[in-house]
Amino acid sequence: MEKSLGLHETLDMHEILTFKNICLTKSAAMAHFAQDPALKSLLSHDAQQTQQDIGQLLSFLGGQKHE
Repeated sequence: MEKSLGLHETLDMHEILTFKNICLTKSAAMAHFAQDPALKSLLSHDAQQTQQDIGQLLSFLGGQKHE
């Protein structure tokens, strides 16, 4: 028996994915403008972590069948 997401769960995942993409865009853009090295490092680390999160979400959504 294969586990799958319901339609509402898939839509929720897409909403989270959209939010994560916005977060990534903002962190990456603001890292270029940051003057403080600690802030720049924090923003860069956040962008890297968000990229990993997006990859996990995409892999989880890939190949899902809707009930």
